[in-house]
Amino acid sequence: MANNVIGTPLKPCSFDPLTGWYRDGSCNTGPGDTGLHLVCAQVTQAFLEFSRSRGNDLITPRPEYRFPGLKPGDRWCLCVFRWLEAYEAGCAPPVDLEATHISTLEFVDLETLRRFALNPSQTA
Repeated sequence: MANNVIGTPLKPCSFDPLTGWYRDGSCNTGPGDTGLHLVCAQVTQAFLEFSRSRGNDLITPRPEYRFPGLKPGDRWCLCVFRWLEAYEAGCAPPVDLEATHISTLEFVDLETLRRFALNPSQTA
């Protein structure tokens, strides 16, 4: 069982839409996850448009990949580098710290993540 960025057991990110590298609802990672789908985010329209402009269309459904397409408010396990890229561009979506994999801390510091916490109690 993996931990999250605040050091407690990793909680699920979303079952509807079903997310995660393993499509198990959690931002677990493992061999083959070259994109590092670690960050549980609540996507925004600005982020979805940004991601599409970078060549990763998260809006259009892709049933062949079991991908329903996302809309603002959906929660999804994002690639840590896409989240960082959006952060640097000023359009990073909010993050559920309890559902974000601890390996994220290898790339983003906890204080930065706390500024984007979905749950205000996660900022302390």
